[in-house]
Amino acid sequence: MRPSHVFLAVLVAAVWGVNFTVIEVGLDHFPPLLFSALRFLVAALPAVFLVGPPKVAWKWIVGVGLALGVAKFGLLFIGMDTGMPGGLSSLVLQVQAVFTALFAFALLGERLARVRLVGMAVALAGIGVAAVDEGASGPLTGFALVVAAAACWGVSNILTRRASPPDALNFMIWVSTVPVLPLLALSLLLEGPSADLAALRSLDWSGGATVLYVAWGATVFGFGAWGWLLRRHPASTVAPFSLLVPVFGMTSAALFLGESVTPLRWCAAALLVGGVALTSLSRGGTAGRSPAETVTESVPETVTESVPDPVTESVTESVRPRGARSEGSPVG
Repeated sequence: MRPSHVFLAVLVAAVWGVNFTVIEVGLDHFPPLLFSALRFLVAALPAVFLVGPPKVAWKWIVGVGLALGVAKFGLLFIGMDTGMPGGLSSLVLQVQAVFTALFAFALLGERLARVRLVGMAVALAGIGVAAVDEGASGPLTGFALVVAAAACWGVSNILTRRASPPDALNFMIWVSTVPVLPLLALSLLLEGPSADLAALRSLDWSGGATVLYVAWGATVFGFGAWGWLLRRHPASTVAPFSLLVPVFGMTSAALFLGESVTPLRWCAAALLVGGVALTSLSRGGTAGRSPAETVTESVPETVTESVPDPVTESVTESVRPRGARSEGSPVG
């Protein structure tokens, strides 16, 4: 990769990692479901009028929109609102690679190579260590919700794999149109109209900036730039940069929010990142699938906001035609 491309890959990982800190700030201004709805609304408008018509069937856009936008981000934002630290959330969401591998095995007939099984075991050990660390300092409810969010991300990864979108940015913009109304409805039902109106009436520059960051920074820029890199380089070259997301997530949370990073949490980080690397970057089989059924995703999941953002807000990928494969990273 050219130095400028390396810089862009690191920048995207940084944007997706810092996204978790921004989400924490945003949750001080908005109820979690309303915040998530605003994130997708601002990401979709006006971009949906600029990217052209969808390039995949609507059933995939709706499926991914519900699994990723409503379930994954709804659970993530609620989990963080109940006390799950942003830095730890950026780390725990990495277990989506394990869920994706398990779902691919169960639903798509993919074989699990021995090195991937070892990686999954190491990543799950990291989750266990992180749970012990969180249980010693805070409630486990938020932790469980973020793990559930990672599982929903795994479902969306499988749907995206089946959709095989040729344009990552076009796909994510159209996917962003789906969660807005369901999240608003859930917010009105569970959080109440009075809480939503109070948040909107008291909107200031800080709250507005968090919405713009998670929508345009983590979603539009993050997915667009990541897809641009994957169109120019093998997935095996680009995907390792996604492992920097929890590094930026934990570091930014420590610097800007004062979140402590205990030795136990560093141990969990080492196990999780190492296990995800083995799970995601090793080669695996795809039993029972023809070359025409082997699909290529355009983004990982960060950053995921999702990743992330990217956010996670990223999706994982199966065996690419060139022989490289990678599972995604979070987007918050």
